[in-house]
Amino acid sequence: MGKTRFYNLAVIGSFILVVLSSVAMAEDSLVLGMSTALTGPTAELGLRMRDGVMLGLERVNDAGGIQGRRVVLRAYDDGYEPQRVAQNLRRLVEDDQAVAIIGNVGTPTAIAALPIITSHGVPFVAPFTGAGLLRKTPPQRYVINFRASYVQEVTTMIRGLIEQGGIRPDEIAFFTQRDSYGDAGYVGGVTALQHYGLHDVRNILHVRYERNTLAVENALADLVYSPRNIRAVIMVGAYAPCAKFIRLAKDVGLKAVFLNVSFVGSELLLNELGEQGDGVIVTQVVPPLTGDGVPIVREYLADFKRFNQAGRPNHVGLEGYISTRLLQRALVQIEGRVTRELVVDALESLGSFDLGLGVALQLSPERHQACQQVWGTYFSHGQTVPFAWETLPKLLKAQRGTP
Repeated sequence: MGKTRFYNLAVIGSFILVVLSSVAMAEDSLVLGMSTALTGPTAELGLRMRDGVMLGLERVNDAGGIQGRRVVLRAYDDGYEPQRVAQNLRRLVEDDQAVAIIGNVGTPTAIAALPIITSHGVPFVAPFTGAGLLRKTPPQRYVINFRASYVQEVTTMIRGLIEQGGIRPDEIAFFTQRDSYGDAGYVGGVTALQHYGLHDVRNILHVRYERNTLAVENALADLVYSPRNIRAVIMVGAYAPCAKFIRLAKDVGLKAVFLNVSFVGSELLLNELGEQGDGVIVTQVVPPLTGDGVPIVREYLADFKRFNQAGRPNHVGLEGYISTRLLQRALVQIEGRVTRELVVDALESLGSFDLGLGVALQLSPERHQACQQVWGTYFSHGQTVPFAWETLPKLLKAQRGTP
């Protein structure tokens, strides 16, 4: 009986030590949270964003962390489905005591997160979306964006198509995801087209597909059988359905240039398209990985190798890495206990600053989007390379097979 009692006490003692060890570890680290797609059709985007953030944290922790404390990431899977986000966010905010949420992937999932973000007063830093709902004026206190908006990306496309390519507004079609993400890109595109003389939105062909599916055939049929002379298709979707749409469109002989916003993940789209990718344009909200002389890209590539990250460097991972470096810049300014309110204050106090992107960034109480820049890339011979809009006429001729 005495031995049994001693054994039970030992087990209880071990359990208490484990609990105390976990508490001590939590107190010795700063926790960042992420709800993202780690499974499902959009998983590669979520995995790459997560890996980019973690690579940035490797650099932070290798340099001593924040106030001598390690910064750790807790990432939970939402499958790119809004209804799964609330549970993840409550776990991150209430149980894990995350000081900030970083790099959440997607517009509909970000919108689902906003009520919890607002009610708990937790910073929502650098979500992987360009939706206007996260870019209000005046800005929402707890939403801090890094990237340019979808409106800026699509406006850049339309400016290039019309001013450089000589394409009329009614020769541009939209292929979008049927949700808030697709709507954000389409509405931004229509607004831009109105500056170029569009008077009736019914003159613009808009075809759609359902989120987390590959059901693009009806959308393609609507485009192919349209009486309009479509010369460009602006795509606001995920990489797999966009790739399928492009392949099928080329198979049926559609002579148009295809343009994608950054959310598509250019490397993922290129992997899906293979040889059929040549000439496809993707706007980026980070510098091209081939950008010579861009310090943050050099550091990303060097850290990718130094910390032996799996896979290959990619634009989504680079965005996650830059987002972490942005948050780090604010965290190092906080003295004493790091609280969520102080994280927001520190981000807003950054003002105009340089992270090595080759363009100035700015955050303030009135501006919650750090970067305004959109870079152009396109696919050529199995590579993603920088694209200058001045060369668009040549690309359009190549797509139509004319000399």
